[in-house]
Amino acid sequence: MYTIGQVSERFDLPVSTLRYYDKEGLFPALTRTSGIRRFGEQELEALRVIECLKRSGLEIKEIKQFMDWCAQGSETYPQRHALFVQQAERVEAEIERLQKSLDMIRFKCWYYEQAMRDGNEDRVHAMLPDQLPPDIQPIYDHAHET
Repeated sequence: MYTIGQVSERFDLPVSTLRYYDKEGLFPALTRTSGIRRFGEQELEALRVIECLKRSGLEIKEIKQFMDWCAQGSETYPQRHALFVQQAERVEAEIERLQKSLDMIRFKCWYYEQAMRDGNEDRVHAMLPDQLPPDIQPIYDHAHET
């Protein structure tokens, strides 16, 4: 069993966030000893899922719905599965968006390395948009897709 302070430190979350989650009913089996919250492995696993769902874009009310489904039992497996399928699609779309950003950043790093080496941008400009080196062309193309 862990105290709220230990869980806060372990997950790098403010104690106030953990209290809020508890208040919202996200830890239905949380025990208290003399008024002190005691987190077990079940709550730690719930917290891992909560933080994952938050990072994937879900609101607390939607996470609460998921936790309610968990409490309802196996008849809610389809809803839980659908939620995770939807979140996987959202995360994959975000990864693609970030990959495009990273490719633009990588292209610009290469671009300015060449400009610094040459003392100007003329040579690089002459290569645009489709005469770039083979290792640079794909990242340029990906970064410039609409």
